[in-house]
Amino acid sequence: MNIIVCLKQVPDTNEVRINQETGTLIRDGVPSIINPDDKNALEAALAIKDERGAKVTVLSMGPPQAKDALKEALAMGADEAILVSDRAFGGSDTWATATILAAAIEKIGSYDIILCGRQAIDGDTAQVGPEIAEFLGVPQITYAKEIKVGEDKLTVTRYTETGDYIIESKLPVLLTAIKELNVPRYPSVRGIFKAYATDVDEIKVWSSNDLEVDHTQIGLKGSPTNVYKSFVPTKSKTAEIIEGINGKEKATILISKLVNLKLI
Repeated sequence: MNIIVCLKQVPDTNEVRINQETGTLIRDGVPSIINPDDKNALEAALAIKDERGAKVTVLSMGPPQAKDALKEALAMGADEAILVSDRAFGGSDTWATATILAAAIEKIGSYDIILCGRQAIDGDTAQVGPEIAEFLGVPQITYAKEIKVGEDKLTVTRYTETGDYIIESKLPVLLTAIKELNVPRYPSVRGIFKAYATDVDEIKVWSSNDLEVDHTQIGLKGSPTNVYKSFVPTKSKTAEIIEGINGKEKATILISKLVNLKLI
């Protein structure tokens, strides 16, 4: 069985900082991590490998420093790592990103399961995984909270706000993982030594010239959507003391104010 895991390196921060002049995310001084949902996807792949035997390939698109995330994935137990990196990819939206990753997956060749995280914490779109499935023409099951793999099919418990669905699919299939799926393992000492004792150049790096992609469909110019402005909402607090002769009058005034504010 061949499993491909798509993962992304993202800023490790809960306090997003935006450059007010350029409207872009400030990454200087902010450490990077594997996107949390992607780590759940990787753990799912490694669990299948432990149970049934499989080759796990991790795939990432990003700048050269994304190799650090791939190194961590190898230390956790992945067998192969591929970085797709090119200045031509810069500014790609979800459509263009999925186009590039789908082309990379087609270059890898054989696969039974593709695993992605539900969404990235720096974008929160939840679009790339499903778009990859569409470009590859394979079925997709999103929001997976449980996965059971059979001989030529798998069964997934899909989470929704109104209840869970049990969905069966033949292979190949693309799944997106949520945090409820599992608890990602820590890299083992042997895994760390093996991953970090290997020269970083051992990680395959593919550019746009290595992939069969339409260059008019990638990068900033090839993206059908653009982010024109990013900002952090301004936090403000106000307080008002309601005056009145007694509690009944104060309550009446309070209710009137809440009605005017359309809060009740």
